[in-house]
Order: sequence, then C-alpha cells, then structure tokens
Amino acid sequence: MSQIDPVLLAVIANRLDTIVREMENTLLRTGRSAVINMARDFSCALITGDNRLLSTAEGLPVHVIGTEYLGEAMCELHDDIAEGDAFLHNDPYLGNTHPADHTILVPVFYEGEHLFTTAAKAHQADIGNASPTTYMPFARDVYEEGGLIFQATRIQRGYQDVADVIRMCRRRIRVPEQWYGDYLAMIGAARIAEARLKELADRYGAQTLKAFVEEWFDYSERTMQHAIAQMPGGTIVGRGLHDPLAPVLPDGVPINVKITVDPDAGMVELDLRDNIDCVPLGINESRACATNNVMTGLFNSIDPSIPHNAGSFRRVRVLLRENCIVGIPRFPASCSVATTNVGERLVVTTQKAIADAWDGYGLAEGACGIGAGFAVVSGRDERRGDEPYVNQKFLGSQGGPGGPEHDGWITYGNAVTNGLMTRDSVEIDEQKYPVRVREIRMRMDSEGAGRRRGAPGADVTYGPKTTPMHAAYVTDGFANPPRGTRGGGGAAASIPYKVLADGSEQPLDPITQVEIGPGELLGHALSGGGGYGDPLAREPERVREDVLSQWVSFARARDVYGVVFSADVLADELTVDAEATATRRAQLRTARVGG
Repeated sequence: MSQIDPVLLAVIANRLDTIVREMENTLLRTGRSAVINMARDFSCALITGDNRLLSTAEGLPVHVIGTEYLGEAMCELHDDIAEGDAFLHNDPYLGNTHPADHTILVPVFYEGEHLFTTAAKAHQADIGNASPTTYMPFARDVYEEGGLIFQATRIQRGYQDVADVIRMCRRRIRVPEQWYGDYLAMIGAARIAEARLKELADRYGAQTLKAFVEEWFDYSERTMQHAIAQMPGGTIVGRGLHDPLAPVLPDGVPINVKITVDPDAGMVELDLRDNIDCVPLGINESRACATNNVMTGLFNSIDPSIPHNAGSFRRVRVLLRENCIVGIPRFPASCSVATTNVGERLVVTTQKAIADAWDGYGLAEGACGIGAGFAVVSGRDERRGDEPYVNQKFLGSQGGPGGPEHDGWITYGNAVTNGLMTRDSVEIDEQKYPVRVREIRMRMDSEGAGRRRGAPGADVTYGPKTTPMHAAYVTDGFANPPRGTRGGGGAAASIPYKVLADGSEQPLDPITQVEIGPGELLGHALSGGGGYGDPLAREPERVREDVLSQWVSFARARDVYGVVFSADVLADELTVDAEATATRRAQLRTARVGG
C-alpha cells in the first residue's frame, strides 16, 4: 500500500527535478570556461544518503548514470562526513567517468541525518595533463596522462575551502583562474541544492521524504518493467567497430554487446564481458562509462519517458568483467577518453542491435567521437599579455540517428550526450579566445538515407588570429562511419583536414595533436547519422524539404531516394513529379534484385 498520495508523489518528484535544474542554471551562468557556459558539458544530480540515484533532470547520460558510485566512494573513504563538507572527486577507478570530469559532492544533513548528496559534475578545460588537452588517446597509463586525480578529497570543511587542495590545483593546472572560477560555479550549484533540499525537508519532514524516495523508486521500477514486458523476447548480439589506433590497434576496436530481453520477468541483461582486455591507450572505459553508455543505448531504444533512477535500474542487469576495455579497468590503465569514442560505440552498437532485431525499436548509429570540430585548443593570447589559454571547442554539429518514426536530430552532437549539449557561440568564442571561425554550415549528402533519415553533419573551419594554435582531437567514424539499420544507409565519414594559407587543403590524421599557424585553419567535415528503413519508402515531400534545405542534392534525391522533380531548381515552387518518381523507384528496386 502506497504511503504517498499520487499527487504529492508527482509534486515532490518535480520539485527535485526543479532543484537539479536550478543547479544546472547556476553552473551555466557562473562557469568561467566556454566548455561550461556555452557547450554545457556539465551535469547535476541528486542521490540519496545511502547512495541511490534519485534525480537527474537534463543531465548528460554519460555523466549522471552512475553518480551513485561517486557517493559510495565518498562514504567508503570518509567515516567523519559532516555538514559543511564538500568533496572533489574525479577518480575513474572509484566510480567517476574520466579524470577531466571534476565532480563536487555535498552531503546534505537534516536534523543530524545524512539524507541526500548533491553532485555537480563539469568537464574541465585543463586538469594538468602532460599535454594541454583533457583527452590523451595514446597515453599508456594514468601516469603518462599526468593529470591530478582526486579520490573524493575533502575540499571544503565547515563551508570553507581547504586551502592546501586549492593551492595544489592552482599550481598544477595551466589556467588556474579559469579552473577556480569553474570550481566556484560547481560549489555554488551543489550548495544551492543543499539549501533547497533543506527547505523541502522543512516543508514535508524527513519521514515523508524517505517514504517518497521508496515509492518513487517503486513507481519507476514498475514503469520500466511494463515497458520491457511490451518488447519481443530473446537474446541478440550487437557488433560494432571503433576506428584503428595504430600501432596498438591497427584493425580498430571491436565492440560486442550481448542483450537478453525477458518480457515475462520484465528484465534486460546487458553483457559486455566478451570484449578485449584493457589496452595501453587512453580509450579504456571506466566502470561508470561502460555501465552508463550501454544503458543509454537501451533507454534510447524503448520508452524515453521512463525515469532514469535507481528504481528503473533494478530492471537492468549490466555484466562487466575486470581488466576489460568496456568493463572495470585495473589501475593504472588510462581512461582519459572514456566518455567519448569507445563509449559512444557502446551506445550506438546497443541501439542498432535492438533495431536490427526488432522493428519499431532501437535506432540507427549516430555520429561518434570528438574530432577536429570539438578539439581542445591551446596557445597564448597576445590581447591579454600573452597569457595561456586552454579550452575545448564545440563548434561541430554531428548527425543524429534515424529512428522508427523520427528523422535524426540535427544538433545531436555525439552519442553519449544524446543532443543535450549545445554548440559554442561563434561571437563569444572569438571574444574570449584568439580564434576566428570561418564557417559552420551543413554538409550536403552526409546523412544516412532511410525512410527516416539520419541527420546531416556539418562543415567547420576555424583557426588562430595572430599566434599559433595547438589542437588535440580524437576522431572516430573516419574508417567506420555510422551505419544504418533495417535497410537504411550509412552516413558520410568524419574527415579532419587543414586549410593552408594559400587556401589548399591538407589531410590530417584522424587522431592527433596539430599546430595551426596564423593564416591557417583547422577543418572538419563531420559525419551524419545512419538511416532507419528503406530510403525508397521515404515520403517524397520529405525528400523535397531536405533538398530545399540543401541537405540532400538533386542527384542523391534521384539516385538514393528515387525522387524526381519537375525541374531541378531550388525554389519554393519545387514540385515532385509523382509519375517519374514511381518509375524511378521501380527501377531502383529492380536493380537491387538484379544486383
């Protein structure tokens, strides 16, 4: 028998989400680095005092699923947690995602009891790595990364900074004032949530909130169980492939996801144990990332309205093994790039496997990796006394995957964030940093064709104004572009390049660090998302809209979608020739059979 009235259940659930959104708004408005206040590469969450994920609002899936592991580390490492404490945690071997994601944890006490923990996680512009980038794909271990690792380190006691820790960060991080500004933003977000949760407890009382938590988790579990009960049952295996990383992985990184759906029991099992061991590279998945990325692929494939919390997670069993590239890494295996690349392949392999097996479920593959359009750039700013700058650019736009009834999302970004991040403002980037952006435009014919097409990618070029700019990036999808499903086509490859001072283009390695001189530009032709279903079944009027948007060319409309127009002229009067379209589609279907 429920102890909480359903109306009150909804009221408190939404109040908790509002608290998380207030945390997010605080970070967005007070963060100092562009990676926070423009790209929104941060997330906030609430967990219970006994370390169960409670509320995430609009948190990035890669950040928030697994927040409970951070609370567990805090409690295991400290037996003297008290009101006024705050802890800095970024250890990927103790529940964090990767070292660049600094997390502030604040335990919330009410009437002497630890009721909740607030968590504010933000990707940092710099963490003191050996190179000025937070992604080090070729680091052989955590020592070669070089960044500071904090194991739920107490950074505030009695609401005051622990000066030793702050000094350590200021000395080691290349942009200390920027880091400290972002730290204050995270502290502010976590403390605002602490105050709001105490106000909530004042209004309803601790016992009511405890009863709410249990009922909310039970409700979430029932919702997840019901969604699984509607799915077809069986065991399937999804196989994906990350691009090569020579010389260690010259053939790429194979990804295997075994998925067992048991509708009668209302359970899903996600088994990642049949994958290669950890490698001497920075692409190993942390436990948190392996878990949250495969779960993201599952949640993408079923009812998106299901709450993402400890209750719904009871219906999903994730099987990992120690020393596995998508499992539980052994210290000191590097997890520098854990939040992207291989993790994104986990997301898209899972959702594509479900789509391949069961019509109406899952998604095609979306774009993966953080190529040149998302590079970490660094250098010196002559406008500010030649002081150093480091930040990650989010100028690129990668295509989202097609689904059973929806086209891919244009502003998708990458698979692990599900379109929840934003793209940099060109104007603010050019004001804050000594860079200039030449162009950002949609890349024609980069989408994966389908009855529901993937979104196109973009073309991006940018570079320094007066002094050299160093850029570090980790492209995926160059050798293995996003694939379609159920007859849908694959997307265009992700291609980095340099524009020289004379205007000529020079190919760049997909994964590298490169110097861009004044007068030169870093370029990236970003991939789109894979298509879902037969392109010849796409409504001609939808193809017409894509052609008018200049996302699809007249030639591709005719040769891939089988749509013919009365005249190939870009104008509102563009008209589909229904008879010629029917003939062309019949020809293409016949050619398929003949082939």
